[in-house]
Amino acid sequence: MELHNVWFVLIAVLWIGYFFLEGFDFGVGILTRLLARDRAEKRVLINTIGPVWDGNEVWLLTAGGATFAAFPEWYATLFSGFYLPLLLILVCLIIRGVAFEYRAKRPEENWQRNWETAIFWTSLLPAFLWGVAFGNIVRGVKIDADFEYVGGLGDLFNPYAVLGGLVTLTLFTFHGAVFTALKTVGEIRERARALAQRVGLVTAVLALVFLLWTQVDKGDGTSLVALAVAVGALVAALLANRAGREGWSFAFSGVTIVAAVAMLFLTLFPNVMPSTLDPAWSLTVTNASSSPYTLKIMTWLAVIATPMVMAYQGWTYWVFRKRIGTQHIADPVH
Repeated sequence: MELHNVWFVLIAVLWIGYFFLEGFDFGVGILTRLLARDRAEKRVLINTIGPVWDGNEVWLLTAGGATFAAFPEWYATLFSGFYLPLLLILVCLIIRGVAFEYRAKRPEENWQRNWETAIFWTSLLPAFLWGVAFGNIVRGVKIDADFEYVGGLGDLFNPYAVLGGLVTLTLFTFHGAVFTALKTVGEIRERARALAQRVGLVTAVLALVFLLWTQVDKGDGTSLVALAVAVGALVAALLANRAGREGWSFAFSGVTIVAAVAMLFLTLFPNVMPSTLDPAWSLTVTNASSSPYTLKIMTWLAVIATPMVMAYQGWTYWVFRKRIGTQHIADPVH
């Protein structure tokens, strides 16, 4: 396999890892408004992702950096054409990180409530906008002969992309609700399971329509297999959640994300950004890639660094694996 194809696969793996991990902590952030009934329950939700949310974002930084180095034309067109949505996502991620760190720095109720509101909105907006962005990448955008995006902001919010945004929003919320049920005890655990069941049903309908639309428009036999795996895993996650098997439900909801994102990359290849103006103007793994020497150096660095990063992150999840509940939340000391 040629190195530019290898790096397309590696970038797909990085995005899959990011959506799997960041997906549930986006979902938990959304649940701080939908599930938590009081300040103690909000602290429980935030504490379930407190030790891991920043590590999850490493996958995004790595995916962006790998795209910049391996496919500079793709990076340039993507980040210039999608500038405003990606800037909004970046601002949300910055404010979200500040909110996690600053929320408990002062005891005033208004101070904490405002940061909790920030956590909710800065989790909801990226969860939706990532789906919009990837919907446009797969569907194609207006790229001219110079590989420059010549459309407007309104072109990005077409029906297919908006549906993609609703799918990621509901899927991440479902993923987060299942994670909450897996990581908590008591009443909040039961309510998380009940909410996961309701959100999961909505997710199943939206995801089925979106994935079938993708398959009919751009799919082949391989993407059809990924579609079947995604739908089957989502059904299995709902059944496991209903039976109270939170671990299996979380695993299957993760498989749903993995298979769905894999399907998008399978339908995209060998393009990285199709042009809706002329297929000859599409960015591909060939015309958008760096030199073979650059890709070779990147490959050796990835072989050395990736196992260490994954081992450290896995260790972090193992250390903070226990369930928590409101009884574990200490009374605030002012």
